[in-house]
Amino acid sequence: MNSKKNLSVKRALISVSDKSGVVDFAQALHETGAEIVSTGGTAKTLSDAGIPVTQVSDVTKFPEMMGGRVKTLHPAIHGGILARESVDDSELAAHDIQAIDLVAVNLYPFTQVVTNNPDNLALAIENIDIGGPAMIRAAAKNYASTCVVVQAEDYERIQEELQNSGGISEQTRFELAAKAFALTARYDTAIAGHLGGVTAGDDALPENLNLAYVKTEPMRYGENPHQAAAYYVPVNAADSGVLNARLLQGKPLSYNNVADTDGAIACIQEFTEPSCVIIKHATPCGVATADSALEAYQRAFETDPVSAFGGIIALNRPLDSITAQTILDNQFVEVIAVPEVEDAALEVLATKKNIRVLEMAASSSASSGLVLTTVAGGILAQTSNDQLMTGELTTATRRHPTQNELRDLHFAWKVVKHVKSNAIVYAKDLRTIGVGSGQSSRVDSARIACLKAADAKFDFSGSVMASDAFMPFRDTLDTAAKAGVRAVIQPGGSMRDSEVIEAADEYDIAMVFTGMRHFRH
Repeated sequence: MNSKKNLSVKRALISVSDKSGVVDFAQALHETGAEIVSTGGTAKTLSDAGIPVTQVSDVTKFPEMMGGRVKTLHPAIHGGILARESVDDSELAAHDIQAIDLVAVNLYPFTQVVTNNPDNLALAIENIDIGGPAMIRAAAKNYASTCVVVQAEDYERIQEELQNSGGISEQTRFELAAKAFALTARYDTAIAGHLGGVTAGDDALPENLNLAYVKTEPMRYGENPHQAAAYYVPVNAADSGVLNARLLQGKPLSYNNVADTDGAIACIQEFTEPSCVIIKHATPCGVATADSALEAYQRAFETDPVSAFGGIIALNRPLDSITAQTILDNQFVEVIAVPEVEDAALEVLATKKNIRVLEMAASSSASSGLVLTTVAGGILAQTSNDQLMTGELTTATRRHPTQNELRDLHFAWKVVKHVKSNAIVYAKDLRTIGVGSGQSSRVDSARIACLKAADAKFDFSGSVMASDAFMPFRDTLDTAAKAGVRAVIQPGGSMRDSEVIEAADEYDIAMVFTGMRHFRH
């Protein structure tokens, strides 16, 4: 960018909803000799602090109207903001308008209001700022002659430049203008998104998908070291998600850590009893429910100790020192995510400072709402998969599952929902004994899960199998039966359901249908 002379500030307009730091900023401007023009509550705040203020109504010669809805929408204001130095001087003089060199404005807190009052449409409408975005955009457009400031964090930068060089550099003005346009874009997107959700009614997928995300966490790299990465959150999101949990120790989470931990949280939330989920490369490799967190972890780990190495562990009970020590004795772990960590457990974990320990608040839930996937040329959007089945289980075979089998079937179904498709989960006594995932054929997943169980020397007798989608052929059922499976849970709905049911009856296997599949790509 070509260097031009610094912009001195002879006249500044300040109108802010968030008044953080504004008194010190205005005082600094006043001390440089700048006239301060302000509105309503901001003018009162500055005046009460002893800073001379010119009311906007004195500039426009027109009172604020309609409860403050109309105050700055006037040529005396916008002409002063948009005037180009040396180009529009004669027009300013002709209309007795003074140039405005700096505009410090932030907007009505629309996102906070609608987050706290999602069903109050009238309140949302009243918190749509009109004059603020107009002044911001005008000042940003005219950055060559005007400086715009939309965040309190930039006040100090302006003060330093005024003190050190007597003016604001063009580079700073340009950067702040870009930041200002990003702010108004996010603001309008938040409004459009909220109002679009209101008008959509029962349609969860709006006609126009308005997205605005803010970078909150830079990362060393993405899935691989040659890929750049960062964490972005929606402008209207509540404090939720993995990175809003408390990181009690360890390095910042990597791209893969965040993705895998989100999956672990989503899976552990399926369970109310003491449970443990171990995730590796975005899919569960061991899940168990027991009488305590310690026992749940031990049983989950035993499912597949090899895959658990370098994995993500999630528990739905506080982490105690014995469980923490057991984890350290058993394996290398990247992340431990729990609702609470006892002080004694922190002392144990401190011996391995690189382990990331997350305390997950109730608001740190896994992904919800629309799930977005980028593809070449666009975005795929779908609602989150927050259901388990359509209703009651339907028994499709002659034999009905026993109570123990039914308990394990429900457990396996909760797990298979979070396994990459084609997904097969073998379970027994409320823990996984074999998991097969990500294969292009379902029977291959069934065979891999059998190999996993055999490697861990599990006894298949009396076990159950869950399949995330229907079995198109009987080969998957044949594989499970030969291993020793006694009950199966699957969605049903295949053209060859009768063939699979017949095979189950041949083996005296109980099979139930859920009426709902759980593909996960």
